[in-house]
Amino acid sequence: MELVLKNKGKRNRDFKEESMKYFFFSCALLSVFFIILISAFIFNGGFVLIKEVGIKDFIFNTKWAPLNTPASYGIGSMILGSIIITLLASVMAVPIAIFTASYLAFDCNKKVYKFLKPALNLMAGIPSIVYGFFALTVIVPIMRNMFGGNGMSILTASILLLIMILPTIISITESSLRTVPKSYYEGSIALGADHERSILKVVLPAAKSGIFAGIILGIGRAIGETMAVILVAGNQTRLTFNIFKGIRTMTTNIVLEMGYAEGLHRQALIATASVLFIFILIINISFFIFKKRSEKI
Repeated sequence: MELVLKNKGKRNRDFKEESMKYFFFSCALLSVFFIILISAFIFNGGFVLIKEVGIKDFIFNTKWAPLNTPASYGIGSMILGSIIITLLASVMAVPIAIFTASYLAFDCNKKVYKFLKPALNLMAGIPSIVYGFFALTVIVPIMRNMFGGNGMSILTASILLLIMILPTIISITESSLRTVPKSYYEGSIALGADHERSILKVVLPAAKSGIFAGIILGIGRAIGETMAVILVAGNQTRLTFNIFKGIRTMTTNIVLEMGYAEGLHRQALIATASVLFIFILIINISFFIFKKRSEKI
């Protein structure tokens, strides 16, 4: 009787394990299906516009005037705006994030850490619109007083994105630093290097894959941010390298005009989304290639 009960329990356990395995497999397939479905919708709409206008006029033309006669659907200025704001935010955020993560991982007092870590996690969970209102009421007036104009500019949007992507990069970088074996640091100290040099020259290079992953995720969030940027970027469809002037990004263009767009205008906005999607793919593929090369070294 006892043997029968054991066999029955084992069969129930095996059945549950098999059921969960197929359930998780179904979830994975569903995720892939949704990605394919979204990609098909975006690229199909983009193809309609590119077939009508031409990829050269769409990508490289800087004039966006879909309601004019004749209409113009150039998003060159918006592509440049997205790249400039994202790069500027990333250049400012990366060193701050790496040094902050190093402090949290190696030098932070336990009592201070118990306060800083939850604060960073809270920052990562704050809705983007809240960041946007903060920038609109605090950063924009400061920029207006310092540099003139209305305060809404490339620099303002970059500072806002800097604040928004810091928690992501810091958290992933800190986790990566903690995975590096302590023997690396201890060995460097034993050979005569000081604390700072051991971290900069030994620990950080050993964790470069994880650090780069955090940077990539931060860049992905920055280039895809919409609601916060729309409040402080100025939203002018112009080509400029002046960081004190306003500009429009691809995401804000979609949000501003999708509500009333129709026909070819709507297709142009969907095509803009497909360009943004390709940017994200390029960023992720670059990370994958970097990670593979790092593993071979």
